[in-house]
Amino acid sequence: MVGELRYREFRVPLGPGLHAYPEELVRQRVGHDGHPEYQIRWLILRRGDDGEGGSNHVDCKAEHILLWMSNDEIYANCHKMLGEDGQVIGPSQETAGEAGALDKSVLGEMETDVKSLIQRALRQLEECVGTIPPAPLLHTVHVLSAYASIEPLTGVFKDPRVLDLLMHMLSSPDYQIRWSAGRMIQALASHDAGTRTQILFSLSQQEAIEKHLDFDSRCALLALFAQATLSEHPMSFEGIQLPQVPGRLLFSLVKRYLHVTFLLDQLNDTAAEAGAPNSTPEELSGERGRLELEFSMAMGTLISELVQAMRWDQTWSRQGPSGQPSGSIFQPQPVDEGPGLPPAQALPSRRRSRRFRPRSEFASGNTYALYVRDALQPGMRVRMLDDYEEISAGDEGEFRQSNNGVPPVQVLWESTGRTYWVHWHMLEILGFEEDIENMVEAADEYQGAAVSAAVGTALPSWRWKPMTELYAVPYVLPEDEDTEESEHLTQAEWWELLFFIKKLDGPDHQEVLQILQENLDGEVLDDEVLAELAVPTELAQDLLLALPQRLDDSALRDLLNCRVYRKYGPEALAGQPAHPSLLEAQAQPQESADAARRLAEGFGPAGKIFLDLEGAFRSEGPRQGEAKPLLLQLQRQPQPFLVLMRSLDTPAANKPLHLAVLRILMQLVDFPEALLLPWHEAMDACMACLQSPNTDREVLQELILFLHRLASVSRDYAVVLNQLGARDAISKALEKHLGKLELAQELRDMVFKCEKHAHLYRKLTTNILGGCIQMVLGQIEDHRRTHRPINIPFFDVFLRYLCQGSSMEVKEDKCWEKMEVSSNPHRASKLTDRNPKTYWESNGSAGSHRITLHMQQGTLIRQLALLVASEDLSYMPARVVVFGGDSATSLNTELNSVNVMPSASRVVLLENLSCVWPVIQIRIKRCQQGGIDTRIRGLEVLGPKPTFWPVFREQLCRHTRLFYMVRAQAWSQDIAEDRRGLLHLSSRLNGALRHEQNFASHFLPDEEAAQALGKTCWEALVSPLVQNITCPDEEGVSPLGWLLDQYLECREAAHNPQSRAAAFSSRVRRLTHLLVHVEPCEAPPAVAASPRPKGRNRSHDWSSLATRGLPSSIMRNLTRCWRAVVEQQVHSFLTSRWRDDDFVPRYCEHFSNLQKASSELFGPRAAFLLALQNGCAGALLKLPFLRAAHVSEQFARHIDQRIQGSRIGGARGMEMLAQLQRCLETVLIFSGLEIATTFEHYYQHYMADRLLGVGSSWLEGAVLEQIGPCFPNRLPQEMLRSLSTSEELQRQFHVYQLQRLDQELLKLEDTEKKIQVEEGRESASGRGHERGTGEEAELEAGAVEAAAAAGVAGEEEEEDESEDLYYEGAMPEVSVLVLSPRCWPTASICHTLNPRTCLPAYLRGTLNRYSNFYNKRQSYPALERALQRRLQWTWLGRAELQFGDQTLHVSTVQMWLLLHFNELKAVSVESLLAHSGLPPDVLNQAIGPLTSSRGPLDLDETKDTPAGLLKIRDSSEEPRPRRGNVWLIPAQTYLKAEDEEGRNLEKRRNLLNCLIVRILKAHGDEGLHIDQLVCLVLEAWQKGPCPPRGLVSSLGRGSTCGSADVLSCILHLLGKGTVRRQDDRPQMLSYAVPMTVMEPHTESLNPGSLGPNPPLTFHTLQIRSRGVPYASCTSTQSFSTFR
Repeated sequence: MVGELRYREFRVPLGPGLHAYPEELVRQRVGHDGHPEYQIRWLILRRGDDGEGGSNHVDCKAEHILLWMSNDEIYANCHKMLGEDGQVIGPSQETAGEAGALDKSVLGEMETDVKSLIQRALRQLEECVGTIPPAPLLHTVHVLSAYASIEPLTGVFKDPRVLDLLMHMLSSPDYQIRWSAGRMIQALASHDAGTRTQILFSLSQQEAIEKHLDFDSRCALLALFAQATLSEHPMSFEGIQLPQVPGRLLFSLVKRYLHVTFLLDQLNDTAAEAGAPNSTPEELSGERGRLELEFSMAMGTLISELVQAMRWDQTWSRQGPSGQPSGSIFQPQPVDEGPGLPPAQALPSRRRSRRFRPRSEFASGNTYALYVRDALQPGMRVRMLDDYEEISAGDEGEFRQSNNGVPPVQVLWESTGRTYWVHWHMLEILGFEEDIENMVEAADEYQGAAVSAAVGTALPSWRWKPMTELYAVPYVLPEDEDTEESEHLTQAEWWELLFFIKKLDGPDHQEVLQILQENLDGEVLDDEVLAELAVPTELAQDLLLALPQRLDDSALRDLLNCRVYRKYGPEALAGQPAHPSLLEAQAQPQESADAARRLAEGFGPAGKIFLDLEGAFRSEGPRQGEAKPLLLQLQRQPQPFLVLMRSLDTPAANKPLHLAVLRILMQLVDFPEALLLPWHEAMDACMACLQSPNTDREVLQELILFLHRLASVSRDYAVVLNQLGARDAISKALEKHLGKLELAQELRDMVFKCEKHAHLYRKLTTNILGGCIQMVLGQIEDHRRTHRPINIPFFDVFLRYLCQGSSMEVKEDKCWEKMEVSSNPHRASKLTDRNPKTYWESNGSAGSHRITLHMQQGTLIRQLALLVASEDLSYMPARVVVFGGDSATSLNTELNSVNVMPSASRVVLLENLSCVWPVIQIRIKRCQQGGIDTRIRGLEVLGPKPTFWPVFREQLCRHTRLFYMVRAQAWSQDIAEDRRGLLHLSSRLNGALRHEQNFASHFLPDEEAAQALGKTCWEALVSPLVQNITCPDEEGVSPLGWLLDQYLECREAAHNPQSRAAAFSSRVRRLTHLLVHVEPCEAPPAVAASPRPKGRNRSHDWSSLATRGLPSSIMRNLTRCWRAVVEQQVHSFLTSRWRDDDFVPRYCEHFSNLQKASSELFGPRAAFLLALQNGCAGALLKLPFLRAAHVSEQFARHIDQRIQGSRIGGARGMEMLAQLQRCLETVLIFSGLEIATTFEHYYQHYMADRLLGVGSSWLEGAVLEQIGPCFPNRLPQEMLRSLSTSEELQRQFHVYQLQRLDQELLKLEDTEKKIQVEEGRESASGRGHERGTGEEAELEAGAVEAAAAAGVAGEEEEEDESEDLYYEGAMPEVSVLVLSPRCWPTASICHTLNPRTCLPAYLRGTLNRYSNFYNKRQSYPALERALQRRLQWTWLGRAELQFGDQTLHVSTVQMWLLLHFNELKAVSVESLLAHSGLPPDVLNQAIGPLTSSRGPLDLDETKDTPAGLLKIRDSSEEPRPRRGNVWLIPAQTYLKAEDEEGRNLEKRRNLLNCLIVRILKAHGDEGLHIDQLVCLVLEAWQKGPCPPRGLVSSLGRGSTCGSADVLSCILHLLGKGTVRRQDDRPQMLSYAVPMTVMEPHTESLNPGSLGPNPPLTFHTLQIRSRGVPYASCTSTQSFSTFR
C-alpha cells in the first residue's frame, strides 16, 4: 500500500471531504482518434475537516474509479506517472518479470505435474460417485489449488479438462468437494481482472450448467462470484428494499454480467492491439465492429433481465413515463414556475397577448429583458410581474419611454395614476388594445392546448432567441434536424430493433429476415452486414408491426418500452394493457368450480389455459401430454399465472376462490416445467394471505402445504420466503392455532435454514446492480470522450428506472430498529401483528404510558398512526402527544398533539415530516372517561418510498465531476502554455455542454436528473477553468484579462466584418457569453427595509445593482477579472490624459466605450456593471491627492459649463444637455470614494456662483437628483433647500409689508381730524416727494437682489422702516434671499455691505423692513429656544437696470457703481474703492464687463486718475445693441487644485491620519472601539497642537473636523492595511503595520515630481455660509435710464 500513496498529492475534489487520487495505470489503448489513451485507477478517499495535511484521518474503505485519460490529461493531472522524458510510463510488467524468474525447465516440470494431477483428479472423481470422497482425491484437489495460485501456470489451467473437472466437483453432493472446487476457482481468479473474468465466464458458459448444479452447488458458485468478481464495485443500497430474486434467475444474471464484462475486456484488448504490426486497420476495424455489436446485444440482454428481476417494468406501467427535460440543463429552474406544470402549460393570466411571449418561456431573466426591450413600443399595454417599491405585481399600465438610466422603463400605471420607473424584466407585454384577448379566449386556448397534448399532438416548440443572445447557449439548439427527419434509422435505433430480431427463434427469425431481404434487394444478411444496415423508416414500421405477434410477454414489454417503438411503432399497441388486472373480490362465498370458472372468464382468451389445466388435473392420472404445452404457453405469457397467484391477496370472504387457486397451484408444482414460472413475483400475495389475521384455518392449512411443497421442490423459494419474513408469520400462525397446522413447523425450519442463502442473494443482487451501474457510467464516460453515439438497447430505459427508483414502501419494522414500551413488553408484539382483535395494554399510573420507536438511520416518516377501538371505553386514549429527539434521553421537541375522539378507530399522529428524528416517542397523556391504563390495537408507520436515484446521482455526479475536472485541468495547462488557446476555449466548452445537453435530452427522464447532471458538469468544468484563466501570472496579468485587453484594443477595427479583428472579437464574445449565461435562482437573503432617497424613483446606488449574492466562484472570478481590466485601462488613461484641456469629454467617451464593451461581452448583467464601476473607482483611488483633486475640479467645471451652456436653447443647448447627461453617468463613480468630498467642494462653489449669477432652474434639481450620492455631506441639496425656504420667507415678507401699510393707513384715517393742525408738515412732505421725483427722473434703480447672511446676534434696535415708505417714484422690486451659513460657501474674504452708506433710500428702507421682519419672526414662542440670528448684508447678488432700450443684467457691485451716474457724469475708480471698501480685484472684476464693447461705460486713465475714470460711453463713438437684454455679470472664476486651498485640504487629511495612527499605537494590540477612537481624535484635534495656525487662518472655521471626516480616514487606513479589525470583534480597531505618515506638505501637480503620495481619505470643509441676494425677474412700469 505504500507504493499506492505516491500519487496522492494530485487530488481532485469530488465533494465535501471527498477527494480522488490517481493510484495506478491499469492499461492503455489506441483511441478512436488514433491517439493513445490510458486507463487510470483513481482512489476515492474521505479526509477529515481539520486541514489538508497528511495527518488527516483517511477512511480505509476506499473506492475506485477507472478513467480513460489522454496524454495531455495525464501531463496536467498525473505528473508522477510521467518519465524523465515526459512520456507516460506504461503498465507495469511484473508478470513478465516473475515469469522470467522461474527456470524454463522447472516451469515445464510443473506444467507436466499439473496435467497429471488433473487426469488423476478426474479418475478419482469418477470412482467415488455415490460414496464418501476418499482422502487422496481431496489431497489431489488441494495440490491443484496450490499450483493454481502460481501465476505463470495460469495458461495450463485453461485446458478444457480443467473446466470439466470443476463442473464435476461443483455437481458433487459432497460439501468438501464443492468447497475444494471453490478454493481452486478462487486461486485461479486471484491473479488479475482479465484472468478472473475469463475463467469465471468460461465456467458459467458451459452448456447445461444449470442442469448439473443442484441448489448447494449453485449457491457455492454464486458465493464465489459474489466474493471474487462482483466485489470490484462496492455500492451501498441501504434503505432500499430490493426485490426477492431466486437463485436460478440470479445465476442467469451473473452469466449475463460475466459475458458483458468479458466482451468489454475484449474490446479494450482490441484497442490496445491497434498498433500491432501483424494486423491491418481493416481487420481491426471489422473485429472491433463485431465486438461492439456483440457487446451491445449482451448489454441489452442484461438490462432487460435486470429490469424484470427488479420488477421495474411493473412500476413503469403503473406510474407512466416522465417528462423529458426542456431548455438548458445548466440553467437552474426559475423559482416562479408553478409546481407540476411545465413552463409551456402555466395557467393563463387574466389578460394576455396573442403575439408576445411570457417570461416563463425564456431560459434566463436577462434574455427575457432583452426580448422586452426589443419588442416594447410606446403606447403598448404592460403588466407588472413582480412587486417593486410602490408598484405591485399584476398592476397594468401604458409604456411611455425608456433611456439608459436605472431603472430604464417609464410606465403610466393605472393603480397610481402617474408614471413610475421599473426594470425591463419586471414587465409582461400585453400589446396594443387590439392585441389583447380576454380571459375566456385565453382559457379556451389553454384547454385546447391541453386536449391536443393529451391525445399526443405535439405543440410547436419555441426556438426563438433574441439576436443579441443567439450565441449565448448554442448547445440548447439542435445541431441538425436530419437526425429526426431522416428517412433512415440511426445506428442506435437499428441496433435496438435488431436486438428483438435476434431474440426470435427458428421460423419467426427467418420470416423477419425474409422481410428485410425483400426490402433490401435480396442482399445476403450475415451478422456483419446486419450491423451496418441503413434501414428506412418505412421498413422499420413494417418490422414493428410484425414483431409483437412473434415475441413472448417479457420481450413484448421491452419492445413497448423501447425508444424505437415509441418513435416509430403503432400508437394502438403502445398504450394497450398487456393483461387484465386482478379480479375483484367476491362478496359472498361460492363453490370452487364456480370460483375457478369465474376466474378463468376474467382472463378472456387467456383464461382458457386454466380451464384446460383444471381438466387435465381432474382426470385420472395426470395427462402429461396435455399439461406440458399449456405450461409452455404460460412460460411465454406468465401474466395469467401471476394474476392467479395474486388472487390470494383478496379478502378472506373469498374462501372458495382461495381454495380453488391453491388446489391448482398445488398440482402445478408437480410439473418440472412449472418451476420455470415466475413464482417469486407473486409470493408477496401468499405472504399477505399468511399474515392476515382473518384468513380461514382451512385456507391457511392449504397455503402452508402448498408453500412447503414449493420450497421442497425448489429451495430457492424457501430463500424467497425467508427474505419476505415468512418465519415470523408462520410462528404467529402456529401460536394462533395452537400448533395444529400440518407441516407448518417443518416449513418454518426449512425457511430458517436458508438465512445465509438469503443474505447471499441480497449481496449478489446488490453486486450485480452496482456492477451494471458502473458499466453504464463507463459507457457514459466513453460517450463523453469519443462523442460517439450510445448504441446499447434499453440504455435509456435503465437510466429511467435508476432515476425513478423502487415503488416499494417501507412499513412497520422496516422503519425502526427496535420498539420499546413503558410496561408489559411481552405484549409489545401485538402492536404490529395486524390483528385488530389483539392489543397492547399498559400497566402504570395515568399519563406514564409511552411507546418509543428507534428509527432506522435516515428514515423520514411519511405517516404514523395508532389503531384504537371505541369498545375499550376507559382504556381508549383521549390525548396523545408525540415527541422527537436525537436519543432516548433528549426527547424535548414536541412534534404533535392529538385529541382522540371516542368514535375514532385510526388516529394519524404524524404526516410528511421534513426532518429526520432518530427517536420518536408516543405518550398517552389521558384516557377516555378518566381511565388509568390504556389499550393500543396497532401501530402503523409508513416511511418514504426509497429510490435508487440518490445512489445513482452520487455515482453519476462523482464520475462526471472527476472527468470534467481532469479535462479542465488539461485545458488550463494548454492555456497557461499559450494564451492564444483561449480563442479555442469557446468551441471546446460549447462542444462539451452540447454533448451533455443532448445526452440529457435523450437518456435522462426528468428535469431533476438533467439539472443534477448539468450542475455537476458546469461546476466541474467551467468553475476550475474560470479560476485558472482569471488567476494572474507573475506579471500580474491573467490570461482572460489579457484577452479582454486585446478585445478592447481592437474594438474599433472590429467594425469591419471582413477583418481579422472581427473574427477575433466574435470568439471572445462567444466565450464570455458562454461563461456567464448561467444565472442562479437563489432567493435573496432577507434584508431589513430602510428608506432610501428617490432618484427617478430612488437614488442611484450602484451597489444595489449587484446580483442576488454572487452565484458562485465563476461569477466572482469573472467580475474580479473584468474589474482589473477596467482599472488598468482607466488608470492608463488618467495617467496620460489628466492634464489635457478636453480631459472630461475624453474620459466620458472612454467610459462609454467600456460600458459598450461590457454589454457586448457580458450582456446587461448588473454584476459586471458593478465591476465596471469598481474598476473605474480603483483607478481613481490610485491617483495622488492633488491629482485627484484636479480631476474632481475638472468634472465640476465641466458640469458647470454644460449647465450654463444649456440655457442657450436650440440645437446647441440640446447638445449641451446630452454632454451633461454623459458626464453625470460618469460622475456617479465618485459615490462613496474619497474624491467625492473634493468634488463636492468644487461643485458647491460653482453651483453657488450659478445660483447667484443667473438664478436657479429645473436643471439644478435634476442634476442633483441623479448625482446626489456623490455629495457625502449633501451640501448642494441643502443649498437648493435653502432657496426654497427663502422664497417662502419672501412671500411672508410681502404679507408683512401689506400689514404694515394697512396699519399706517389706519393711523392716517384716525388723524384726519388733525389735518388742519398738521398742514405745515404735509406741505413739507409734498416738497420732499417732488425732490425725489426730480432726482429719479433721469436715473432709477429697478429690480434688485439684496444679500443677507443669517448669523447669531444679540438684542438689536429696530431699523428705521419709513425712509422710502412714502417714496412717490416707481419703486423697484427688491427680493431678499436668506441662506443657511452651514451649506453656502463664502469667498476667502467676506465683503460686507453697509446699506446706510452704499444704497439709496428707496432701497435701504426695504432692507430695513426685511431685517425687522426677520428678527420678529424669530421671536415667536416656538423658536425661543433656538439661537437668535441676524442678517448680514453682502455685496453678492444681481440686479436688472434699465438703460435706454436695454435691460442690463448686472451684479450688486455693478448696480451700485452704475447708480452713481444718475447724479455724476464721471466717477473715479479711487473714489469707488474708498467709498465701498472693496478690494481692487473685486472692483476691477465688476468694471471689466461694464467697459467692454457691450457695456455702457468707458474707462479713461489720466495722470490725475491713475486708477481710471469711469463715464457713460457716447453712443456715437461705438455701435452697440440698442435693445434687448445685455448680460454684464462677471464671468465665472474657476478654482485650481494647486492653489493654497487645495494644499490646505491635503494638510488637513494628513493631520487626521497622524492622529489616528498615534492614538492606536498608544493603545497597543488591545485596540480601541471605533466610537471611542473617533471621540479621541476629535478631542485631540480641538485641544492639541493641531491644526496649525496657518491652516486655521487659511480654512477659517472650516478647519474644524467632524466625526464623518474621522470615519472616512479610518476607512482609508483600513483599506491601506495600516489599521486592522479584530476577527471576533470587528468594531475593535488596532494598529497593524508601520506606515510613514507624512506631516502636512504640498504636492506639485508636475507629473515628473517625485515624493511619497499622501494617504487618501475623505475631507470635508465646514465653511461659514454667506447671504446671497436673489433677484426677481418681474419688471416695473417706469421711465428711467436705469431699472
